[in-house]
Amino acid sequence: MNCFTHTHVAAVGLCGVCQKAVCRQCVGRETPRLVCTACTERGGVIGYEYRSSATIGGWPLVHICMGIDAVTMRPRVAKGLIAIGNIAVGGLAIGGLSFGLLTIGGLSLGLVFALGGGAIGLGLSIGGLAIGSVAIGGAAIGFVYAMGGGASGPAVIDGLRCDEAAREFIERWLSALPLPPSCR
Repeated sequence: MNCFTHTHVAAVGLCGVCQKAVCRQCVGRETPRLVCTACTERGGVIGYEYRSSATIGGWPLVHICMGIDAVTMRPRVAKGLIAIGNIAVGGLAIGGLSFGLLTIGGLSLGLVFALGGGAIGLGLSIGGLAIGSVAIGGAAIGFVYAMGGGASGPAVIDGLRCDEAAREFIERWLSALPLPPSCR
């Protein structure tokens, strides 16, 4: 097999990204995978990536990124003020695994707000498993208020209990949520 670019030179292997045969001269990176110079210059991304040119504090305003880095074979991480991807880190982070101020994802770790299957945060957390100052979910562990099927915390609303402090909080801040019959 000969090199895709240099047709009269023997290839040393296939590029891990584009699967084209490459010679020693065309190899851009050898470790941990063989990648041609063209794919190395493109960033060697399997998936999709968009990074806005506008930045604040060195972070892109919007970074959308999904897939893996073909060179390192690691998942790509979206990092930006608005970050969207399989793994997202930012002010507003949306992804399967998300970290930031306001987060939405399968596993969501947020400082102000976390929404997801597993939502953990210091502020409002809503999810199947919610842990936070105010936790709302199937299993809710609240540092101050907890509301859900199985709730634990200082002020609780669940199927069996309705603390007065939690009821007042719901009426004042979360009036869109229905109160259970035991709270009326």
